[in-house]
Amino acid sequence: MKVRKNLEAVFLAATVMVSFAAYATADVPVRASAAPARAAAVADSDMTVVVVSAKRLTAAEKAAQQ
Repeated sequence: MKVRKNLEAVFLAATVMVSFAAYATADVPVRASAAPARAAAVADSDMTVVVVSAKRLTAAEKAAQQ
């Protein structure tokens, strides 16, 4: 009688156990790893580099802008 009363809990517990078993025994595919990028290849490309430099505002200057 108790099993009938708690059939939903038994079903959920069985589902969790079966799902875990399916993941635990699944075959993991082997993936080919990509070759690492070389720094020389990046340095040779025509990449635009922008450098921004400025002085920091003081607290008084920040307050004046608002």
